[in-house]
Amino acid sequence: MGIAVAGMDSLSDRASMMREALQKSQTITDNVVSILGSFVSRLSALETAMRPTQIRTHAIRKAHENIDKSLKSAEVILAQFDLSRQAEAKILKGPHEDLEGYLGAIDQLRSNIRFFSSNKNFKNSEGVINHSNTLLAKAISKLEDEFKQRLNSYSKPIEPDRLFDGLPNSLRPSSGSPGNQGEPGGRGPSHNHSEHQNVDLETAVYTPPTLIPPRIMPLLHDLAKQMVRAGHNQQLLKIYKETRSLVLEESLRKLGVEKLGKDDVQKMQWEVLEAKIGNWIHFMRIAVKLLFAGERKVCDEMFEGFDSLSDQCFAEVTASSVSVLLSFGEAIARSKRSPEKLFVLLDMYEIMRELHSEIETIFKGKACNEIRESALGLTKRLAQTAQETFGDFEEAVEKDATKTAVLDGTVHPLTSYVINYVKFLFDYQSTLTQLFQEFETGDGTVSQLASVTMRIMQALQTNLDGKSKQYRDPALTHLFLMNNIHYMVRSVRRSEAKDLLGDDWVQRHRRIVQQHANQYKRNAWQKILQCLSIQGLTSSGGGSSVGDGGNSSGVSRALIKDRFKIFNMQFEELHQRQSQWTVPDTELRESLRLAVAEVLLPAYRSFLKRFGPLVENGKNPQKYVKYTAEDLERMLGEFFEGKNINEPKR
Repeated sequence: MGIAVAGMDSLSDRASMMREALQKSQTITDNVVSILGSFVSRLSALETAMRPTQIRTHAIRKAHENIDKSLKSAEVILAQFDLSRQAEAKILKGPHEDLEGYLGAIDQLRSNIRFFSSNKNFKNSEGVINHSNTLLAKAISKLEDEFKQRLNSYSKPIEPDRLFDGLPNSLRPSSGSPGNQGEPGGRGPSHNHSEHQNVDLETAVYTPPTLIPPRIMPLLHDLAKQMVRAGHNQQLLKIYKETRSLVLEESLRKLGVEKLGKDDVQKMQWEVLEAKIGNWIHFMRIAVKLLFAGERKVCDEMFEGFDSLSDQCFAEVTASSVSVLLSFGEAIARSKRSPEKLFVLLDMYEIMRELHSEIETIFKGKACNEIRESALGLTKRLAQTAQETFGDFEEAVEKDATKTAVLDGTVHPLTSYVINYVKFLFDYQSTLTQLFQEFETGDGTVSQLASVTMRIMQALQTNLDGKSKQYRDPALTHLFLMNNIHYMVRSVRRSEAKDLLGDDWVQRHRRIVQQHANQYKRNAWQKILQCLSIQGLTSSGGGSSVGDGGNSSGVSRALIKDRFKIFNMQFEELHQRQSQWTVPDTELRESLRLAVAEVLLPAYRSFLKRFGPLVENGKNPQKYVKYTAEDLERMLGEFFEGKNINEPKR
């Protein structure tokens, strides 16, 4: 019990101690709160006191920053003014002494204008901008004069020799004449055409001349660029066109290009016109592949970065020169058609086709549309005229009414002309294929050429049949047809026409030749062979008759003599006449002589052996038996030689 009381007293003491401690802690807390409250009051008063100072300090700092900015702006503006003065000094001095410095001054002037335009708050900026623009206008005006002077100074006509140096060796003239393509000719084409040569020309390398020195091009480019930036495109175009177009025209004149129209062409003799066409083909190659290609390069370099302007300048500079060249082609295409023009039309069509891709490349862009269309239009017009001339030729062959007499039955001039014409056509086979494709749909162009060729050959045969009726002697009629059709067959067999017309055509016409040869023999020799027949030799009374073992029993010597006389007279007449006839082909001539000999000589030998003794035993036998078989054979060897013909032997 006592222990419990003691424990309670101890707890009570501790509680009292804790209460006292808490009271002290509260007192301390109250004191701290009081002290902190005093600090807050003092800090607030201090802050209030410091605020004006802080504001003044911030204002001073801002003022310093503004001063720094103003100083820097002033420095930039002063620098711009300084640059403007330097630029103005160079511009006023002019571009002649230091063109690069002058161009740099213009760039600086533009930079100053941009600067003051973006700093309109500067009170004098408007005045500076106006002054700079006025100065810039003067600078560009001087620049135009400089561009014109420099361009004119370095733009000189190109001498023909310099252009020829850019041609492949095969096209360089061997003499002073630029074009030796066409020489005066007769009825047929006078120049040699080769499709293989054309392929070589299409792959040949051409080297366009340097029209303006490369060292000058960068300066001209910079001048042009400044004018474009100033909006002086039209002035630039005018200067370039007036200078360069005259140079191109003069270069072509030096080369030999003439401005010829339809009226000029119609008045020319064919030989002169043919030569001019040959030259025109040469000029077209030189103009497109060398002269215009060189001018295109100048435009592209001078106006680099301004494609539409480059195209427009090129189109306007070349328009006049192109027009002169194409107008001659148009004049030919629209002139009166004639057979001899077909091959030059094909030559002209070929060169336009050859140059087509280059024309499309060189004359690129919208500005050159008209030139490209003109070139394409000429190509199509040449093709159309050539095709129409083709049709005219076929009709002319069939209706040829020339009265040229071929007295000796040889090959008619029309035949050789037409065959040569057809042979030349095959030199243009690929060109004709292209030409037919201009107007025909689908394929079959090769068979179309074959069809046209067959029609021409048939037209020739029809005409020859008509001409053969001029002969009174049927034998000469058939000899004439035999000669001419044989010439046709032989020519076809030796040319590319054989592959196109085919073996059937050749064999069919060889049979026709043989038929006419047979008809010739029948008409020429049937009558004389009847003299060597035993028919009608039996004696019918009167006159003497001799028997010699049956070979000539009952035959009248008078009839035999009469037969020999008639034979001699007819053979001599045939020999005299047919020695004047002509078979120009050696093989055919020998073949025909042999065919006659194979019929005549055995019949004569047989008749002579059987009935010769009747005459030889009589009076003046040599009067009747004038010829041996060997004599006849020798005389047959003189047939078809064209003797005693006034006109030259063909």
